[in-house]
Amino acid sequence: MNATMGGSLFLFPSSSLTVSKTTLSSSSPSMSLISTTARHRRRAPNRSFPRSLVIETIQGQTSDAKDKEENEEEESRSESVSGRRLILLRHANSSWEDRSLRDHDRPLSRTGQSDAIEVSQKLQKLGWIPELILSSDAVRTRETLKIMQEQVKGFLEAEVHFISSFYSIAAMDGQTAEHLQHAICKFSRDEILTVMCMGHNRGWEEAASMFTGASIELKTCNAALLEATGKSWEEAFSLAGFGGWKLQGIVKPTSSL
Repeated sequence: MNATMGGSLFLFPSSSLTVSKTTLSSSSPSMSLISTTARHRRRAPNRSFPRSLVIETIQGQTSDAKDKEENEEEESRSESVSGRRLILLRHANSSWEDRSLRDHDRPLSRTGQSDAIEVSQKLQKLGWIPELILSSDAVRTRETLKIMQEQVKGFLEAEVHFISSFYSIAAMDGQTAEHLQHAICKFSRDEILTVMCMGHNRGWEEAASMFTGASIELKTCNAALLEATGKSWEEAFSLAGFGGWKLQGIVKPTSSL
């Protein structure tokens, strides 16, 4: 997919990308936490991210001079800020076969299991592998994560925390975005550059829309890929605010295309 911005041509990966505009509002609830599970921790302070290719022409400037100037600017930026990447993933499709189960305890359907495999592989190809995963403790989110960990080693190596309030907060209008912000700042560290939050609608759609200022739809097992910059996660949220995160794309399984 190609997009133009400021006279530049951006070439994105071939995964599905959707962007439209809107703005939401939010208030902050209290956050309850349950048992925390830590996997093997991987720190990558010098990790470099795949970047979109930028092609542009500046009249009167030679290619060598332009390249040198761009490299100097890039080095200066990299010294002062770091890219922060946030994956907002809705759990995979769940089964309603056993009506006796509580909503919290419903497992994945066969479609959901296949979708979790596919999306984990797509995220791996794009290079979007989290170092920290914050997840709802509902059975369907736990199973989604387990399948992704079985498919991609990077997901298994990430630090993982299950947060009970992620399940309940998603049902409260306009409160999920600020709740996620508090959770990320609580559990993350400056050297962690990619965080994935796994949860439920309607809250996850609201959070993705509020962070980016775009109207985002997240069907089951859809992952919104967001970017901002900052020396820390606190600074990234402060600088980007609500509406300032860049939507880099939405990864979708074939079943929801």
